[in-house]
Amino acid sequence: MTSPAVDEPTIMIALTVVKTLVLIVGGVITYFAYKAYRRTRQRPLGYLAGGFGLVTLGFVLAGLSTELIGVSLEGGIILESLLVLAGFLVIAYSLYAT
Repeated sequence: MTSPAVDEPTIMIALTVVKTLVLIVGGVITYFAYKAYRRTRQRPLGYLAGGFGLVTLGFVLAGLSTELIGVSLEGGIILESLLVLAGFLVIAYSLYAT
C-alpha cells in the first residue's frame, strides 16, 4: 500500500503551525525560567533560561532562515543543530552548577 500524497502547501502550513507553537511554548518556558532567575538571582537559573532560549531559537531560526533568507535546507538543519546543541550544553551546565 502507498500512502496518499500530501501537497506542498499543506506541509508548509503544518510546518508553520508547529514552528509557531514551538516558539510560543519555548518562549513561555524561557520567560518563566528568566522570571525565576530574576526573583532568586540564582545564576544556574539564568543559565537555564539562556539554554531554553537557545534551543527555542534554534528550532525557529532554522525554519526562518530557509524561508526568508534563502539558506539551503542543509544549512538550516546545521544551524538548528548547532543552536540546539549549544542550548543543551548550557542547560546541562546549569544543572551541574547547582
